[in-house]
Amino acid sequence: MAYFDVIIIGAGAAGLMCAATAGQRGRSVLLLDHAAKLAEKIRISGGGRCNFTNLQARPECYLSENPHFCRSALSQFSVQDFIRMVERHGIGYHEKTLGQLFCDESSQQIIDMLDGLCREAGVDRRMGVTVGTVERSDRFRVHSSAGVFESASLVVATGGLSIPQIGATGFGYQLAEQFGLALTPRVPALVPLTFHADDVARFAPLAGVSLDAVASCGKTRFRENVLFTHKGLSGPAILQVSSYWTPGQELVLDLLPELDAEAYLGEREGSEQLLANALADTGWPKRFAQAWLDGAGFGGRVKDLPGKRRRQLAETLHHWRVRPNGTQGYKKAEVTRGGVSTRDLSSKTMMAKDVPGLFFIGEVVDVTGWLGGYNFQWAWSSGFVAGENC
Repeated sequence: MAYFDVIIIGAGAAGLMCAATAGQRGRSVLLLDHAAKLAEKIRISGGGRCNFTNLQARPECYLSENPHFCRSALSQFSVQDFIRMVERHGIGYHEKTLGQLFCDESSQQIIDMLDGLCREAGVDRRMGVTVGTVERSDRFRVHSSAGVFESASLVVATGGLSIPQIGATGFGYQLAEQFGLALTPRVPALVPLTFHADDVARFAPLAGVSLDAVASCGKTRFRENVLFTHKGLSGPAILQVSSYWTPGQELVLDLLPELDAEAYLGEREGSEQLLANALADTGWPKRFAQAWLDGAGFGGRVKDLPGKRRRQLAETLHHWRVRPNGTQGYKKAEVTRGGVSTRDLSSKTMMAKDVPGLFFIGEVVDVTGWLGGYNFQWAWSSGFVAGENC
């Protein structure tokens, strides 16, 4: 039987950061992962360029049963801390939009950086290892396909349920329950939404159409592109509000956020122009304008629209109400909302309050960031904090 100071289950973003940090402190670290390839979620992120953090990352950009929980970790290891790490390793990067930072070349650079830090710190990393059972007396005992290992500390960095096709499982949640930690409900987040059958029939031919819009769910609003798909709605604005959406809830879309629709139509009062052409002049694809007007019950020429109907159309353009049928599920979700309850973890160390030496980090915890590098920053921050304390 082999003994280590720390065993980390999960060699993704949070696990690699934790392993490197703990190893740099002189801790003997074993890093296990059931996948054959290292950090596949990092590799595929950002179209292969890894949106590794966001300049605007702050506690308000995270969803959790306790929205203040992430504050300590984000302050202990900040966006600027990770940027300095990237710069020290000579990785070129650029800001795309809304504070999103991407590698100039490849996401593999981030993987290589973290893997290199682990090697330098003497981390024993083993891939393709399945963990069976975990026991605890005075130490943790991990039974795996590579043998039995013991450690004083155990860090669970197994991720959530999103993207099961690259190996996501619920193993981390099972461990949490085994050791008496509470779980909050888990649902797909940052995920495309689906239409009801009648809306699918109407809008499926518009798959691929993208519009600048404001998507609102309750009091939460995001302005980015909305993309129509064969099944429903996607695009950054929809992925963002999907994290706040609950089944049966209505979304409100402002389809002309730059324009006062009533004034715009009023200026064209008496025009022979077709309504579809008038909306196409705002930048809408014409085929979308026609399909949307048909669905909303409007048509004909601008001159044939009396004042009351013009106001109704303007109201609908700025407050188009959509009631999604559901989501496209974990297969298309970027992250999992919910997880190990923050009530049972120390925000300063990420250790379970009632189980000394047991830590949970990254996506397995009930902390979910916005789209655009926020979830990677949570992985770096929570991984660093646990690495400093395990």
